[in-house]
Amino acid sequence: MKVKVRKFINYIRKPQHVILLVLLVCLAYLVVFPLFYIVKDTLIVHTSEVNRVHANAGTLTNYHWAKTFLASDTFATFWQPLLHSLICAVLSCVIAILVGGLFAWLIIRTDMHCKKLCSTLFMFLYIMPGWTLAIAWTNFFKNSLVGGTTGIFEAITRVSTPNWFAYGLFPIVLVTGLHYAPYAYILIGGILKNMDSNLEEAAQILNVSRAGIFVKITIPLVKPAILSTILLVFASGLSVFSTAQFLGLPVNFYTLATKMYSYLNGTNPGRGYVYAVVMMVLSLTILVLNQRMLGTRKSYTTVSGKSSNISLTKLRKGRKIISILVTAFVICVTILPFISFATESLTQVKGDYSLANFTLKYWIAEDAGIGFSGILRNPVFWKALKNTLLLAVCCSLGAGTVGALAGYGIARKWGSKLSTVVNGLTFLPYLIPSIALSAIYLSMFSTRHGIIPALYGTYGMLVLIGVVKYLPMASRSGLNSMFQISATLEESATVMGIPWWKRMCKILIPIQKTSIMSGYLLPFTSCTREMELFVLLYTPNSVLLTTLLFMYNQKGYEQFANAITLLIVILVISLNALINKITGASIDSGIGG
Repeated sequence: MKVKVRKFINYIRKPQHVILLVLLVCLAYLVVFPLFYIVKDTLIVHTSEVNRVHANAGTLTNYHWAKTFLASDTFATFWQPLLHSLICAVLSCVIAILVGGLFAWLIIRTDMHCKKLCSTLFMFLYIMPGWTLAIAWTNFFKNSLVGGTTGIFEAITRVSTPNWFAYGLFPIVLVTGLHYAPYAYILIGGILKNMDSNLEEAAQILNVSRAGIFVKITIPLVKPAILSTILLVFASGLSVFSTAQFLGLPVNFYTLATKMYSYLNGTNPGRGYVYAVVMMVLSLTILVLNQRMLGTRKSYTTVSGKSSNISLTKLRKGRKIISILVTAFVICVTILPFISFATESLTQVKGDYSLANFTLKYWIAEDAGIGFSGILRNPVFWKALKNTLLLAVCCSLGAGTVGALAGYGIARKWGSKLSTVVNGLTFLPYLIPSIALSAIYLSMFSTRHGIIPALYGTYGMLVLIGVVKYLPMASRSGLNSMFQISATLEESATVMGIPWWKRMCKILIPIQKTSIMSGYLLPFTSCTREMELFVLLYTPNSVLLTTLLFMYNQKGYEQFANAITLLIVILVISLNALINKITGASIDSGIGG
């Protein structure tokens, strides 16, 4: 017994062991336990369902599962939204890969003009929240058939856009695909830049056609990037909420996420939790398929010890035309949304874009005519801005610190079972759709559990879920930075009797301060633009910019919604530029230009 106690004491003397054990317990409670908890919530009667189910609250029931899969309206309430979500996911993947891959090829492999400008502007699609494009699309193409007001396009051309073009599947797929196209551009572009052109030149010597080279050489080598893009975009397409809410609700086009939101906000939350379980199962399934597909090919080597010359394809006579078209495209999808937000925020009468109809009252008036003052004089807006920045700081400090410690512990015990389990748990929140994770925490923390108080309605709950959701990106940053530091540096300090906290502060952190800093800054910018994660959890006391925008949009205050959208986009881009300035890194660095 004494020997076991001594071994345990020696074990916990090493900080990496303590870090991993603490993280294992915390993540098991915050990530694994909620997955079982939400399944339980699909099998009990909730307070708001007592009259519907005709049973006491807390009673076990299969009502929610039976109502979801066996009711007469099952097709309209479940299978149709599921089909919509799957179609959105698949088509968004296709658009993201085609647009991002083609853009990467033009930037990396051709002699196109304006590469640096196009590359920088193209990344705005990813830096800006995805729902901003949805609002911009509505501003331009909404028609008088739905809502009674015209968009900018109809006002200029006098041509009314059809409903299928203005709302529903088509714009949702297009907006989601364009938002994630830069992700495909980064991954595919990185491989194309490092790929030895000798591979393609050798095939040309053997008289292989360009189509054959593309299919037999280029596509197989960029397969990991394509599969990674599929994983991200498919999971996002399945859980698309804000974009589907803005573009689908006017024509009653529902996805799993929007249907789940309607149930959770209504009198049947149990069915909402069933939808959350389905969404998580689908996301985890695509992850497993992704891993199996990558496992069929063990080597994707694109960089060798030989020369890595990049052979540019000459566009010849089409160079100017292609350059103009690509530049015009990126300007349309990045700059024009800013113009639409500003324009809509200034129009007094919706649909009238004459100069006489422009006004600043929605920005600076004491009374904007709808019961409260303009945005810049509205105390609710300043409260939301303060809450947003404070939440971003808290989430970044929490996720960044935990991520750095997790990276240290995992790297020092790499290959052990404990390290492998903790590494998987830190990444798991990334695979859970934001709206589903929000539903899980709404269920789990709405009541007191032992020493854990009921957190719903508190600011602490927003911080907690933010830290958990952004932990994957922070932990990956911490892990990568710690892998680059040799353990011998720390061992030398240990021999000299320097305590662990001094080794971290004086040796490890200064060496990799840039990488570790990104683990703090990335959650900060992500939090400022987050909507899906907080839309179910906020209260009037914890209102954020994104939730305030959502509320104004739902109430039809489009001028205020567009003004807040414009301010959010400016804030996000400014913060991203500040991060690039501090860290010296850029999202598209090393790819284009």
